[in-house]
Amino acid sequence: MIEQWTRGHAGEHMPEEILVGLGAMIRRHPWWRARALLTIDLLHDLGLKPPSRVLDAGCGWGVTLEALESSGFQAAGLDISRLTLQAIDRPGRRLIEADLARPLPPRDSGYDAVLALDVIEHLDDDRAAVRRLGTLARPGGRVIVSVPALPDLFGEFDEIQGHRRRYLPDDLKAAFEESGLDLERLFWWGRWLVPTLRRQRSRPRTRPGDSPAEGYRRYLELPPWPAVAVARLAFAIERRRAIEGRLDVGTSLFAVARRPDGEGHRWASPSRSESQSSSPATQTA
Repeated sequence: MIEQWTRGHAGEHMPEEILVGLGAMIRRHPWWRARALLTIDLLHDLGLKPPSRVLDAGCGWGVTLEALESSGFQAAGLDISRLTLQAIDRPGRRLIEADLARPLPPRDSGYDAVLALDVIEHLDDDRAAVRRLGTLARPGGRVIVSVPALPDLFGEFDEIQGHRRRYLPDDLKAAFEESGLDLERLFWWGRWLVPTLRRQRSRPRTRPGDSPAEGYRRYLELPPWPAVAVARLAFAIERRRAIEGRLDVGTSLFAVARRPDGEGHRWASPSRSESQSSSPATQTA
């Protein structure tokens, strides 16, 4: 069932042909599967066990949503693209059409955790989006945000998928300012991928005349076996170290924040120096 809270234009944030046309490819890709597994482990680490209520905001192709459901969480998916939601709709699944770039109606604010995984980098005003996400969490609930990291890696692949920016720790912390949320921790993920993305940025893959979906597909093409198995192993080895904040860099940053309920909060900083200057609002290759 698809509820409608607000309507927006998906193409303003990411080409909808990518969202609609590449679902099968995405669901097989080790990166999305690894991020879903990391998210499940993180929820458990935060003391959130099934059947906690979790909202996957920007659920896209449904990889994380399906992992949440399979793990026993009461999960709902939210996305701006109705066509994408229709592609993953099925009996018993709760789906919400809404645009995080617009004010949300006072519909549902009782989630134990609200996820926005690789979402706010698509939006011009990431701070407003984080504030809106916070209103959907219950008092004491968590808001978990992931973003692409390291502005110097910004390149053609980011441009294809509508990224406005990549982040350093200070940039992601700034997105939570005046959100009403207590930021608990930041951590890196994808350290082993950094050299790969640096090489990728130096060698664009698109060809003249490619549509966004064709260009995106070229970047997601997987090398032959056993490279896929090696990637899955690398993600698995790194997962616990990432959650514990023991990585000094990565291709992604995660933030965990808490909606206050009168209790204190803790803060754990990432190990890479946060004294680096923040990235500009928009990067170009």
